[in-house]
Amino acid sequence: MSSVYDSVISKATLRPQVATSSVNGIGVDTAGFNSAEVALEVGAVSGAFPTLDVKIQDSANNSSFADVSGLTFVQVTAANNSQGIRIEGLNTATRRRYLRAVATLAGTNPNFTIKVDIILGKAFKEPVQ
Repeated sequence: MSSVYDSVISKATLRPQVATSSVNGIGVDTAGFNSAEVALEVGAVSGAFPTLDVKIQDSANNSSFADVSGLTFVQVTAANNSQGIRIEGLNTATRRRYLRAVATLAGTNPNFTIKVDIILGKAFKEPVQ
């Protein structure tokens, strides 16, 4: 019998950090999976009129990334915010192999405690661990 442990794996694209300027996440290899959930977690926020915009980019080679239309989180302006984006059809002509998050900060002295994970699912071969 298959369990969640056998079917999904979580990988960090933006490791937990206090971001004070814009930051690019690391590429996550989606080979062997058909779907993903991207989870954004925001803790403490400070600064004058701080804003955080997070989008998802993809790449065929984990080097040259481009924005993916429609994969953008709702802008964050306050602490304690959790959001998720579901992605289907990984590793196809419309969705390239590597995914990463890009966080853009604005405002005066913005500080955001953030983390973004990509949870990969619908593995082609189980167990994935």
